[in-house]
Amino acid sequence: MTKPTLVVLAAGMGSRYGGLKQIDPVGPSGETIIDYSIYDALRAGFGKLVFVIRKDIEAPFKESIGARFEKRLPVEYVFQELDKLPAGFSVPSGRKKPWGTAHAVLMAGPAVNEPFCVINADDFYGADSYRILAAHLASNSPDYAMVGFLLKNTLSEFGSVARGLCHTNANDYLTGVEELTKIEKNGGAAKFTDSEGRVHPLTGEETVSMNMWGFNPNFFPHLEREFQIFLTANIGSEKAEFYIPTPVNALVSTGKERLKVLRSSASWFGVTYREDRPRVVESVRSLVSKGDYPASLWA
Repeated sequence: MTKPTLVVLAAGMGSRYGGLKQIDPVGPSGETIIDYSIYDALRAGFGKLVFVIRKDIEAPFKESIGARFEKRLPVEYVFQELDKLPAGFSVPSGRKKPWGTAHAVLMAGPAVNEPFCVINADDFYGADSYRILAAHLASNSPDYAMVGFLLKNTLSEFGSVARGLCHTNANDYLTGVEELTKIEKNGGAAKFTDSEGRVHPLTGEETVSMNMWGFNPNFFPHLEREFQIFLTANIGSEKAEFYIPTPVNALVSTGKERLKVLRSSASWFGVTYREDRPRVVESVRSLVSKGDYPASLWA
Protein backbone atom coordinates (compact mmCIF):
# COMPACT_ATOMS: atom_id res chain seq x y z
CA MET A 1 0.00 0.00 0.00
CA THR A 2 1.32 3.44 -0.94
CA LYS A 3 2.10 5.58 2.07
CA PRO A 4 0.97 9.22 1.95
CA THR A 5 3.43 12.10 1.76
CA LEU A 6 3.69 15.03 4.18
CA VAL A 7 4.21 18.42 2.51
CA VAL A 8 5.54 21.00 4.98
CA LEU A 9 5.17 24.67 4.04
CA ALA A 10 8.34 26.26 5.40
CA ALA A 11 9.27 28.96 2.88
CA GLY A 12 8.46 31.72 5.37
CA MET A 13 10.47 30.37 8.26
CA GLY A 14 13.63 32.41 7.86
CA SER A 15 11.77 35.70 7.57
CA ARG A 16 9.30 34.96 10.38
CA TYR A 17 11.87 33.86 12.93
CA GLY A 18 14.72 36.15 11.93
CA GLY A 19 16.96 33.20 11.06
CA LEU A 20 16.58 29.45 11.29
CA LYS A 21 18.92 29.17 14.25
CA GLN A 22 16.46 31.22 16.28
CA ILE A 23 13.57 28.74 16.02
CA ASP A 24 12.42 28.40 19.60
CA PRO A 25 12.34 24.95 21.17
CA VAL A 26 9.03 23.99 22.76
CA GLY A 27 9.80 20.44 23.94
CA PRO A 28 11.67 19.31 27.07
CA SER A 29 14.66 18.10 25.03
CA GLY A 30 14.82 21.09 22.72
CA GLU A 31 12.28 19.86 20.17
CA THR A 32 10.65 22.36 17.81
CA ILE A 33 7.07 22.21 16.56
CA ILE A 34 8.35 20.64 13.31
CA ASP A 35 9.84 17.75 15.32
CA TYR A 36 6.44 16.95 16.83
CA SER A 37 4.69 17.24 13.46
CA ILE A 38 7.02 14.77 11.79
CA TYR A 39 7.01 12.43 14.80
CA ASP A 40 3.20 12.34 14.65
CA ALA A 41 3.24 11.87 10.88
CA LEU A 42 5.63 8.91 11.11
CA ARG A 43 3.43 7.29 13.78
CA ALA A 44 0.40 7.78 11.56
CA GLY A 45 2.03 6.02 8.61
CA PHE A 46 3.34 8.78 6.36
CA GLY A 47 6.20 7.58 4.18
CA LYS A 48 7.83 10.64 2.61
CA LEU A 49 8.56 14.23 3.53
CA VAL A 50 8.61 17.22 1.17
CA PHE A 51 9.76 20.59 2.49
CA VAL A 52 8.74 23.71 0.56
CA ILE A 53 11.43 26.30 1.31
CA ARG A 54 13.17 29.27 -0.29
CA LYS A 55 16.40 28.71 -2.18
CA ASP A 56 18.26 31.25 -0.04
CA ILE A 57 17.64 29.23 3.16
CA GLU A 58 18.39 25.82 1.62
CA ALA A 59 21.77 25.22 3.29
CA PRO A 60 20.89 26.31 6.85
CA PHE A 61 17.49 24.62 6.63
CA LYS A 62 18.99 21.27 5.61
CA GLU A 63 21.67 21.55 8.28
CA SER A 64 19.52 22.61 11.22
CA ILE A 65 16.21 20.90 10.36
CA GLY A 66 16.16 18.56 7.38
CA ALA A 67 19.19 16.50 8.37
CA ARG A 68 17.36 15.24 11.48
CA PHE A 69 14.83 13.39 9.33
CA GLU A 70 16.81 12.22 6.30
CA LYS A 71 17.81 8.97 8.07
CA ARG A 72 14.23 8.22 9.06
CA LEU A 73 12.35 8.61 5.78
CA PRO A 74 12.86 9.94 2.23
CA VAL A 75 13.12 13.74 2.25
CA GLU A 76 12.86 16.07 -0.73
CA TYR A 77 13.18 19.84 -0.98
CA VAL A 78 11.36 22.11 -3.42
CA PHE A 79 11.61 25.86 -3.72
CA GLN A 80 9.00 28.60 -3.65
CA GLU A 81 10.32 31.65 -5.47
CA LEU A 82 8.59 34.77 -6.79
CA ASP A 83 9.64 34.11 -10.39
CA LYS A 84 8.23 30.58 -10.54
CA LEU A 85 5.26 31.59 -12.64
CA PRO A 86 3.44 30.10 -15.65
CA ALA A 87 4.55 31.10 -19.14
CA GLY A 88 3.33 34.54 -20.09
CA PHE A 89 3.50 36.00 -16.56
CA SER A 90 6.32 37.93 -14.91
CA VAL A 91 6.90 39.33 -11.43
CA PRO A 92 5.54 42.86 -11.14
CA SER A 93 7.99 45.62 -10.28
CA GLY A 94 8.13 46.11 -6.52
CA ARG A 95 6.66 42.71 -5.63
CA LYS A 96 8.46 41.15 -2.65
CA LYS A 97 5.59 39.30 -0.94
CA PRO A 98 5.36 35.53 -1.66
CA TRP A 99 2.51 34.33 -3.87
CA GLY A 100 0.83 32.46 -0.99
CA THR A 101 0.23 28.98 0.39
CA ALA A 102 -1.49 27.55 -2.71
CA HIS A 103 1.50 28.61 -4.83
CA ALA A 104 3.75 26.87 -2.29
CA VAL A 105 1.76 23.64 -2.67
CA LEU A 106 1.97 23.94 -6.46
CA MET A 107 5.77 24.01 -6.19
CA ALA A 108 5.64 20.57 -4.52
CA GLY A 109 3.94 18.99 -7.54
CA PRO A 110 7.07 17.46 -9.18
CA ALA A 111 7.99 15.72 -5.89
CA VAL A 112 4.56 14.25 -5.08
CA ASN A 113 2.98 11.24 -6.82
CA GLU A 114 0.84 9.88 -3.99
CA PRO A 115 -1.96 11.16 -1.71
CA PHE A 116 -0.53 13.91 0.47
CA CYS A 117 -1.11 16.10 3.50
CA VAL A 118 -0.22 19.81 3.63
CA ILE A 119 0.71 21.50 6.91
CA ASN A 120 2.25 24.75 8.13
CA ALA A 121 5.75 24.30 9.53
CA ASP A 122 5.01 26.25 12.70
CA ASP A 123 1.65 24.81 13.76
CA PHE A 124 1.20 21.96 16.27
CA TYR A 125 -1.75 19.88 15.06
CA GLY A 126 -1.65 16.91 17.45
CA ALA A 127 -1.36 13.15 16.93
CA ASP A 128 -5.08 12.52 16.36
CA SER A 129 -5.12 14.97 13.45
CA TYR A 130 -2.43 13.00 11.61
CA ARG A 131 -4.12 9.68 12.36
CA ILE A 132 -7.50 10.66 10.96
CA LEU A 133 -6.05 12.34 7.89
CA ALA A 134 -3.67 9.45 7.19
CA ALA A 135 -6.59 7.02 7.43
CA HIS A 136 -8.54 9.09 4.90
CA LEU A 137 -5.59 9.29 2.51
CA ALA A 138 -4.94 5.54 2.80
CA SER A 139 -8.58 4.72 2.03
CA ASN A 140 -8.15 5.53 -1.69
CA SER A 141 -11.09 7.91 -1.42
CA PRO A 142 -11.38 10.30 -4.37
CA ASP A 143 -12.46 13.03 -1.95
CA TYR A 144 -10.11 15.66 -0.66
CA ALA A 145 -10.08 16.30 3.10
CA MET A 146 -9.31 18.91 5.72
CA VAL A 147 -8.82 18.65 9.47
CA GLY A 148 -11.11 21.11 11.23
CA PHE A 149 -10.55 22.58 14.69
CA LEU A 150 -12.86 24.35 17.12
CA LEU A 151 -12.37 28.10 16.79
CA LYS A 152 -12.23 28.64 20.56
CA ASN A 153 -9.24 26.29 20.78
CA THR A 154 -7.23 28.27 18.22
CA LEU A 155 -7.39 31.81 19.61
CA SER A 156 -4.62 33.84 21.20
CA GLU A 157 -4.81 35.69 24.50
CA PHE A 158 -2.56 38.40 23.07
CA GLY A 159 -4.28 39.73 19.96
CA SER A 160 -6.41 39.01 16.91
CA VAL A 161 -5.90 36.11 14.51
CA ALA A 162 -7.04 35.20 10.99
CA ARG A 163 -8.93 31.94 10.50
CA GLY A 164 -10.76 30.15 7.70
CA LEU A 165 -14.36 29.59 8.82
CA CYS A 166 -15.64 26.31 7.33
CA HIS A 167 -19.15 25.95 5.98
CA THR A 168 -20.33 22.36 5.54
CA ASN A 169 -23.42 20.44 4.47
CA ALA A 170 -25.23 17.81 6.56
CA ASN A 171 -22.69 15.15 5.54
CA ASP A 172 -19.66 17.21 6.62
CA TYR A 173 -18.60 18.04 3.08
CA LEU A 174 -17.16 21.51 2.67
CA THR A 175 -19.32 24.06 0.87
CA GLY A 176 -16.85 26.92 1.32
CA VAL A 177 -14.13 28.50 3.45
CA GLU A 178 -14.71 32.08 4.57
CA GLU A 179 -11.50 33.94 5.42
CA LEU A 180 -12.02 36.03 8.56
CA THR A 181 -9.36 38.37 9.84
CA LYS A 182 -9.22 40.14 13.20
CA ILE A 183 -10.86 37.38 15.25
CA GLU A 184 -10.53 37.87 19.00
CA LYS A 185 -11.67 36.24 22.20
CA ASN A 186 -14.87 37.72 23.60
CA GLY A 187 -15.41 36.31 27.07
CA GLY A 188 -16.12 32.62 26.56
CA ALA A 189 -16.94 33.21 22.90
CA ALA A 190 -15.34 35.18 20.06
CA LYS A 191 -15.91 38.08 17.69
CA PHE A 192 -14.47 39.33 14.44
CA THR A 193 -14.14 42.78 12.93
CA ASP A 194 -14.78 43.08 9.19
CA SER A 195 -13.08 45.40 6.71
CA GLU A 196 -15.70 48.06 7.39
CA GLY A 197 -14.96 48.05 11.11
CA ARG A 198 -18.19 46.27 12.03
CA VAL A 199 -18.02 43.74 14.87
CA HIS A 200 -19.75 40.35 14.48
CA PRO A 201 -20.28 37.80 17.28
CA LEU A 202 -19.05 34.20 17.05
CA THR A 203 -19.84 31.36 19.43
CA GLY A 204 -16.34 29.88 19.45
CA GLU A 205 -17.80 26.48 18.51
CA GLU A 206 -17.34 27.10 14.78
CA THR A 207 -15.08 24.79 12.76
CA VAL A 208 -12.04 26.51 11.30
CA SER A 209 -9.24 25.53 8.96
CA MET A 210 -5.69 25.67 10.28
CA ASN A 211 -4.13 24.74 6.93
CA MET A 212 -4.06 20.96 7.41
CA TRP A 213 -5.29 19.52 4.11
CA GLY A 214 -5.41 16.15 2.37
CA PHE A 215 -5.27 15.97 -1.43
CA ASN A 216 -4.71 13.55 -4.28
CA PRO A 217 -2.13 14.30 -7.00
CA ASN A 218 -4.96 15.35 -9.33
CA PHE A 219 -5.07 18.54 -7.25
CA PHE A 220 -1.98 19.88 -9.04
CA PRO A 221 -3.59 20.39 -12.48
CA HIS A 222 -6.46 22.17 -10.71
CA LEU A 223 -3.91 24.35 -8.90
CA GLU A 224 -2.13 25.27 -12.12
CA ARG A 225 -5.37 26.36 -13.76
CA GLU A 226 -6.61 28.31 -10.73
CA PHE A 227 -3.22 30.00 -10.30
CA GLN A 228 -3.39 31.30 -13.86
CA ILE A 229 -6.88 32.64 -13.15
CA PHE A 230 -5.56 34.30 -9.98
CA LEU A 231 -2.58 35.83 -11.78
CA THR A 232 -4.73 37.17 -14.60
CA ALA A 233 -6.73 39.09 -12.00
CA ASN A 234 -3.89 40.02 -9.64
CA ILE A 235 -0.58 40.10 -11.52
CA GLY A 236 -0.23 43.85 -10.97
CA SER A 237 -0.71 43.58 -7.21
CA GLU A 238 2.23 43.80 -4.81
CA LYS A 239 0.28 42.10 -2.00
CA ALA A 240 -2.41 39.70 -3.33
CA GLU A 241 -1.75 36.08 -2.30
CA PHE A 242 -3.02 32.79 -3.68
CA TYR A 243 -4.18 30.95 -0.55
CA ILE A 244 -5.24 27.27 -0.48
CA PRO A 245 -8.94 28.08 0.20
CA THR A 246 -9.10 29.99 -3.12
CA PRO A 247 -8.74 26.93 -5.41
CA VAL A 248 -10.58 24.72 -2.89
CA ASN A 249 -13.59 27.04 -2.91
CA ALA A 250 -13.55 27.12 -6.71
CA LEU A 251 -13.48 23.31 -6.93
CA VAL A 252 -16.18 22.55 -4.35
CA SER A 253 -18.52 25.34 -5.47
CA THR A 254 -18.52 24.04 -9.05
CA GLY A 255 -18.81 20.39 -7.97
CA LYS A 256 -15.53 19.39 -9.61
CA GLU A 257 -14.27 17.92 -6.33
CA ARG A 258 -15.62 17.10 -2.88
CA LEU A 259 -13.78 17.80 0.37
CA LYS A 260 -14.58 16.04 3.64
CA VAL A 261 -14.14 18.00 6.85
CA LEU A 262 -12.61 15.74 9.50
CA ARG A 263 -12.98 16.77 13.13
CA SER A 264 -9.93 16.26 15.31
CA SER A 265 -9.97 15.76 19.06
CA ALA A 266 -6.39 17.03 19.24
CA SER A 267 -5.43 20.46 20.49
CA TRP A 268 -3.91 22.95 18.06
CA PHE A 269 -1.06 25.12 19.30
CA GLY A 270 0.63 27.96 17.50
CA VAL A 271 2.86 30.91 18.19
CA THR A 272 1.01 33.79 16.54
CA TYR A 273 2.54 36.22 19.03
CA ARG A 274 5.82 35.89 20.93
CA GLU A 275 3.76 35.91 24.13
CA ASP A 276 2.00 32.70 23.01
CA ARG A 277 5.17 30.65 23.38
CA PRO A 278 5.00 29.92 27.16
CA ARG A 279 1.50 28.48 26.72
CA VAL A 280 2.70 26.25 23.88
CA VAL A 281 5.66 25.04 25.95
CA GLU A 282 3.37 24.25 28.88
CA SER A 283 0.87 22.47 26.63
CA VAL A 284 3.58 20.28 25.13
CA ARG A 285 5.00 19.45 28.57
CA SER A 286 1.51 18.44 29.69
CA LEU A 287 1.23 16.03 26.75
CA VAL A 288 4.65 14.59 27.61
CA SER A 289 3.66 14.14 31.26
CA LYS A 290 0.52 12.27 30.17
CA GLY A 291 2.65 9.90 28.10
CA ASP A 292 1.43 11.11 24.70
CA TYR A 293 5.06 11.86 23.73
CA PRO A 294 8.42 10.68 25.09
CA ALA A 295 10.56 13.21 26.94
CA SER A 296 13.04 13.03 24.05
CA LEU A 297 11.49 12.39 20.62
CA TRP A 298 14.56 11.14 18.79
CA ALA A 299 16.59 9.51 21.55
